[in-house]
Amino acid sequence: MATEAIQSGEQPKKSLILNAFVEMCSGHQSPGLWRHPDDHSKDFNSVDHWIELAKLLERAKFHGMFIADVLGGYDVYKGPHNLEPAIRSAAQWPVNEPLAVIPAMAAATTSLSFGATVAVTYEQPFHLARRLSTVDHLTNGRVGWNIVTGYLDSAARNLGYTQQPEHDERYAIAEEYIRVMYKLFESSWRDDAVVLDKERGIYTDPSRVREINHKGKYYSVPGPHICQPSPQRTPLLLQAGTSRAGKAFAAQHAEAIFVGGHSPSVIAKNIAEIRSLAESFGRNRHDVKFLAMMCPIIGKTEEEARAKYEDYIQYGDIEGALALFGGWTGIDLSVYGDDEELRHVESNAIRSAVEAWSHAIPGIPRWTKKTVGRHLAIGGLGATVIGTPATVADEFERWVREADVDGFNIAYAVKPGTFVDVAELLIPELRRRGLFWDDYKVPGGTYRENFYGQKGQSRVLDRHIASKYTWKAGVEKEAFKEPES
Repeated sequence: MATEAIQSGEQPKKSLILNAFVEMCSGHQSPGLWRHPDDHSKDFNSVDHWIELAKLLERAKFHGMFIADVLGGYDVYKGPHNLEPAIRSAAQWPVNEPLAVIPAMAAATTSLSFGATVAVTYEQPFHLARRLSTVDHLTNGRVGWNIVTGYLDSAARNLGYTQQPEHDERYAIAEEYIRVMYKLFESSWRDDAVVLDKERGIYTDPSRVREINHKGKYYSVPGPHICQPSPQRTPLLLQAGTSRAGKAFAAQHAEAIFVGGHSPSVIAKNIAEIRSLAESFGRNRHDVKFLAMMCPIIGKTEEEARAKYEDYIQYGDIEGALALFGGWTGIDLSVYGDDEELRHVESNAIRSAVEAWSHAIPGIPRWTKKTVGRHLAIGGLGATVIGTPATVADEFERWVREADVDGFNIAYAVKPGTFVDVAELLIPELRRRGLFWDDYKVPGGTYRENFYGQKGQSRVLDRHIASKYTWKAGVEKEAFKEPES
């Protein structure tokens, strides 16, 4: 099929990357839906809950499970520092730490991979490198790291700051941080450092381990890394950020980039810009994969899908949705009247957001605080598509065609029901269209091997900046030089 498309001058169809988008909390992007009788997201404290979800996703051949995280509460709405709406509605509260559950899920699966969110602003790189390498070992190389700088001032206050560092400074911190991580992951141990020579009693050859002696503006890390090289050395690098500083960081470092918007037109320009920036850093523009957030509500008929949505939305928590919106945007909508038309308020940010929603979802006569809360109550800031498997697959294809995305982060309305519907209804339709694989490209392989579909590609691609840090087998310590930071 792909060969015929190339000969006819058409672009071959992309084989989509699909991740389940979750968080160790109730509801995640759909506050209030934990009350639905079919939802089990409130069981997030149970390891069995996560193991069963991982097994379901692997049977459907999802690429991975992406686990979001926050380090503080959503306290802008009805603020300042007011956590009550989030606490009452379980709007990403309470929330557990994501890395802890991954080894248990990996032990119950063989090919599904796991991306965990960890913020660089609040954790020392030496400690995080150890945790990530440990999990990469325990999962046989099936872990990814979602690099975030944080967006909640409540998190900063919990970790010894009065507020977050300024936006661009957070990315300056992240830039130094990632270089330290490359040094620890890639350059402090030679590939063949562990020799396990029983006769001579040498477990690791000391001449093949080196201190990195990093001294920078934000971090001082002599090293060496305390873990031996893991299957991927550097975990698959995931990132989300479309500010100017975020784009530059992503273009140089990210392998997968998460994007959100209610229509492909909202994200298309950013995707094209980041791909071009990646080329300026010596990368292939398609080495960077873009995953759009999507919450599909699927029925065997259009009527069934619409009825399913109407059933779900009655459980949506408007206050919880507005609490999430406040944390995501820094905007407190409680200052506006319940029936006030938000198209006409003084805030440029609110007006532009409402205009974007209006274009993506025509037919809503007035955008009020309640309308916004209802709109965000299922799927959050991503797109929600309602319909048959064919309708949803059409929408997936439209996003690929108009925005050049490579796949989707699938948010749920109810868990595991949304993922069951994707597995049983949508994926067969995607396969029929040649848009999704029948099996993992590398069964039992690493995250990076299945992400790029290349057996043996467990380490970063040769064009990626991290590859320049790798201390390869056979290179003497005196001859090895890492790149200038």
